[in-house]
Amino acid sequence: MSDLIHPNIEQAINILKYLGLPKAQQNERSGLCLLALLNLTRDKSWSEAESPLIGITPMMEFSRDNYGKEYAPNSRETFRRFTMHQFVDGGIALYNPDKPNRPVNSPKAVYQIEPETLNLLKKYDNPEWNSALEDYLKHRQTLVERYAKEREQQKIPVQITEGKEIFITPGEHSELIKAIIEDFAPRYVPGGQLIYAGDTGEKMGFFNEKLLKQLGVIIDSHGKMPDVVIYFPKKDWLLLVESVTSHGPVDGKRHEELAKLFKDSTAGIVYVTAFPNRSIMARYVSDISWETEVWIADAPSHLIHFNGIRFLGPYE
Repeated sequence: MSDLIHPNIEQAINILKYLGLPKAQQNERSGLCLLALLNLTRDKSWSEAESPLIGITPMMEFSRDNYGKEYAPNSRETFRRFTMHQFVDGGIALYNPDKPNRPVNSPKAVYQIEPETLNLLKKYDNPEWNSALEDYLKHRQTLVERYAKEREQQKIPVQITEGKEIFITPGEHSELIKAIIEDFAPRYVPGGQLIYAGDTGEKMGFFNEKLLKQLGVIIDSHGKMPDVVIYFPKKDWLLLVESVTSHGPVDGKRHEELAKLFKDSTAGIVYVTAFPNRSIMARYVSDISWETEVWIADAPSHLIHFNGIRFLGPYE
């Protein structure tokens, strides 16, 4: 098969733009998913679109067999999380319409093109398309618009001082950041001042750059920052906290990176890794660097101390 992109794929990507899908879904993978939902092989026109029930692996096989696009088996999760999840949220596809109570992680999970969307797409590339699309969009808020609205509505409030809140993007990682600020800090850093709180949906959730400069640290790249930075005036400590829900404890490599990033700090440095629970910590316990602390959100009154002469404090 030719390496050139097939017109059906190009048209599918254009359709996703017309339907208001975010840029992250305006790509070849998502275009192929749409074609698979319609069983639109290379030799078919849009008017011949169908509505089969189809799972993720069959979608990948469809892409390979019909359009010569090979995806590795471990791409399944990418298809599911970064294309089909958005298709379902946007009302473009139905999830398990044959058995809605099917378990979420079932290998039998299937998708199907939504009926109104199917009727619309059958009219693509013919004179009825523009008016049909206009009518379709009148009755549906585009996914892009809804995402923007929902992000604002669903942001998590985090109280950083009495009477002052910041808002961060929802998600498991952000929930742990909230716990670090609201549960860990009052217990172990009473009177502490929040300097930085990362936000998984934005580049920065909160950053008191002025205070960090007063402590001798100037940051060029926020991407290198730990998830949370707290200053403890009473002891003149700077706590660097990594929030770990799926990867990234303060291991030896990260310890060196942070030490270099904060080498000019006039305050003593304390390294902390925070986990939501012990089962997640267990996955990474062999990676955690010595001379660091570990805090577990579901057992907030305890710290795990990795060696050294102090239970909590900076190391020379």
